[in-house]
Amino acid sequence: MNQSSQLDPVLLPSAISAELRPLKVAVIAASWHQEIVSSSTHAIQQEFDRQGRPPECLELHQVPGAFEIPLYAMRLARTGRYDAIIACGLVVNGGIYRHEFVASAVIDGLMRVQLDTDIPTFSAVLTPRDFHEHEEHQAFFKAHFVKKGVEVAQACLNTLDSLADLPEAP
Repeated sequence: MNQSSQLDPVLLPSAISAELRPLKVAVIAASWHQEIVSSSTHAIQQEFDRQGRPPECLELHQVPGAFEIPLYAMRLARTGRYDAIIACGLVVNGGIYRHEFVASAVIDGLMRVQLDTDIPTFSAVLTPRDFHEHEEHQAFFKAHFVKKGVEVAQACLNTLDSLADLPEAP
């Protein structure tokens, strides 16, 4: 009954691919600033749900901090179990070292995972210029991480849909 010839042609591509093949996406979230970072993981789950993807599409993995994300991403990508990986974290200026090198290492590491494994890898690892542990910044960044969670979920699903249309490499 669920044959491709019977699909409604007005369905969006993401809805069509959701019917045709199940997805498995690993979401790696840093535990530091978890009260903020969890806003993005919840938003990712909500966006997947809004686009008709079942909850089992997502698998959440907690890591200590953002610096550990690329290693987990590489290990998860190498299992062959995931269609994509999404990373979430907050790298802040702690005043002791230059936080830019941590952010750069994470983003460079995620790009390496993507290129070395051919598994699309997405980042919601954010590095604000200024962050302070007061209520106003907490609220601002929680809301910002909701927006970024939705955006990264949409980018992930759109990329997977468009990659499915590309010819396979020889």
